[in-house]
Amino acid sequence: MRQMTVLRNQPGFSAIELLIVVAVILALAAIAIPNLLRSKIAANESSAVSTVRQISTAEISYHITYSSVGYAPDLPSLGGPASGCVISQATACILDNVISSGNKNGYQFFAAGFGSGAGTINTQFVASSAPQVFDKSGIRNFCVATDDGALRVNPGAPGLPPAPDVSTCLAYSIL
Repeated sequence: MRQMTVLRNQPGFSAIELLIVVAVILALAAIAIPNLLRSKIAANESSAVSTVRQISTAEISYHITYSSVGYAPDLPSLGGPASGCVISQATACILDNVISSGNKNGYQFFAAGFGSGAGTINTQFVASSAPQVFDKSGIRNFCVATDDGALRVNPGAPGLPPAPDVSTCLAYSIL
């Protein structure tokens, strides 16, 4: 009987102490979550830069392989299906199917070749990207154009699509 009273008299955490612990945990979470989101944006942007460079390199390879076409007319032409890719002008199998689908790591991608008129060889290209959800997956747009091959950046804006042509890309700042 005496052991029962000893157990009942043992002190535990009071409601106030538990509230203080919960408040401290919430304060730490409020500090850590924005930093985690910024880290995710930085990782997505780094992936977008790498992917735009891969697309640019793929465009040059396509141009060398299919000199009668010039640069690839669109992004899907640089890739192919996930399995059983058959190399042709329509599916060059240079990029993997994730990149050639146009979406990767919170960014959307665009690539196109341009000629001076209908039925001409594509003598220019643009490879570009934009965040799918501005301020959540990224905050900057990136592109590479034929003219100088430099990676360019635009601070972006909500809903701003990837650069659709060479002149739009050249208006971006060199990174």
